[in-house]
Amino acid sequence: MSEEGHKRQPGSSRDDWTYHGVGSVRSADGRPRILVEHTVFGRDRNGGSVLRELPMPDYGGYAWGYDGGGPARAAAAILADALDLGSAEGTGLRPGQSVDTLGQLRRDFCWDLLAQATDEWRLRRGAVLRWVRGWYAEKGLTDIPAAAVHLPPAHPDQDDPA
Repeated sequence: MSEEGHKRQPGSSRDDWTYHGVGSVRSADGRPRILVEHTVFGRDRNGGSVLRELPMPDYGGYAWGYDGGGPARAAAAILADALDLGSAEGTGLRPGQSVDTLGQLRRDFCWDLLAQATDEWRLRRGAVLRWVRGWYAEKGLTDIPAAAVHLPPAHPDQDDPA
């Protein structure tokens, strides 16, 4: 799929990609980065082309593998991107910004996933959205973000459920 073919269409169940965390050990400049790549299945995941990079917030960089500010910023950026919210700024996802639903979502996402991550990791957008749906269900919340309503298939050969 070309980059032109990757235009976002919120609500499209086929709109999937992979977040690739490249930690300080593997990053060329020693700064952790989150790349957004075409999803590649199988053993050779290095073949996925990079679509873009999640921009670093002005107030600090990304990190993972523990619970702290860097992982919280990474969680906010991934959730804002996966949920089609644009930037984490002004959404309630930014660390220290809010304790409402999106702030709690970011905190729990960070704890469940990013605090456990190693220096390099990959996570499909579909997995993020499934986690979000489960979190909303666990909390008994019904105002699930629109992007998490129609999910991409869990398996690459699965038919579109829509």
